[in-house]
Amino acid sequence: MTRTARLIELLGLSDAELCEVLDVDALTVVSGQAEDSPQLAILVDLVGEAADAVGATALRGWVRRGDAGARPIDALLAHDFGAFESALGDLVKRGVVLRGGG
Repeated sequence: MTRTARLIELLGLSDAELCEVLDVDALTVVSGQAEDSPQLAILVDLVGEAADAVGATALRGWVRRGDAGARPIDALLAHDFGAFESALGDLVKRGVVLRGGG
């Protein structure tokens, strides 16, 4: 499995989101050129460790949880990798926190 496919699988990203996160076009991904991206390698390692700690299903839900603009996916799409890494660290440390609705 390629790194791009692994990141899509772990975070539940769309193809467009993957391209935006990596700041590449679809042809770069399809041709395999995105595989050489250092940020891709780091993201796959970080996200893979988090998936091992909390589970892949929980991770996919977590990445989109929260208010629009403040979700982990929003940090990724804004290329704020530091904020994403910090949120990921909190997730691993605390686990997924579910809040009851009543």
